[in-house]
Amino acid sequence: MWLLPPLLLLLVPDPSAFITGPGEVRGPEQGSLTVQCPYDPGWEPYVKYWCRGADWIKCQILVRTPGSELEVKKGRVSIRDNHTSHTFTVTMEKLRREDAGTYWCGIERTGADPGVRVKVTVGSVLATTDIPTSSPTVSSLHPEGRSLLSSVHFLLLVFLKLPLFLSMVGAVLWVNRPQRGSAGGGPPQSENR
Repeated sequence: MWLLPPLLLLLVPDPSAFITGPGEVRGPEQGSLTVQCPYDPGWEPYVKYWCRGADWIKCQILVRTPGSELEVKKGRVSIRDNHTSHTFTVTMEKLRREDAGTYWCGIERTGADPGVRVKVTVGSVLATTDIPTSSPTVSSLHPEGRSLLSSVHFLLLVFLKLPLFLSMVGAVLWVNRPQRGSAGGGPPQSENR
C-alpha cells in the first residue's frame, strides 16, 4: 500500500501537454503580431486566456475567452477561440517597446491551469523593414516552440520519477527475494522448538 502514492506521481500528467505555443514571436513597433496556441481536443468549452508576467503563477490576465468562439477585445489585445481547429489566437496591435516580455497562453480549469510560455519581442520600425509580412507565429514542432513546463516535466521524469520507480522495483525485488537457509543447506529451521 505504501507504493501507491509514489506510483501515482508517475501518472501525473504534464500541464503543458494539453497546450502548445510558438515559444517566441516578434512584431514591429506600431505594428501587430498574432500568437496561435493549439490545445488538445476536449478543452473546447474551457476559458482560454493570455496573461503577462515572468512567473506563471503570478501572471496578469490581459484578455480571456468566455468559453465560446466569440472574439473578445480589451484595449490593444484580442483573443478568439476556434473549437474546430482546437486553437486560440491572440492578437496584439499597435505594439510598443514596453509590450516586449514574457506572456502565457493558458486554459482555465479547476486545479492547476495548463499553460505555455511565449516570449514577445518588439523591434523598431526601421529594424523590421526587411522582415517578411507573414505571420510571426512559429510552428509548435520547432525546437524553440517547446514550453518550459515540458522541459521541467522531462527533468522530473529523469531525475525524480524514474529513479523513484527503479528504487521501488528494487525494494519489491529485495523484499520478495528467496530466503537463505541455515548452514546445513536444508530448509530454514524454526527457533521455537
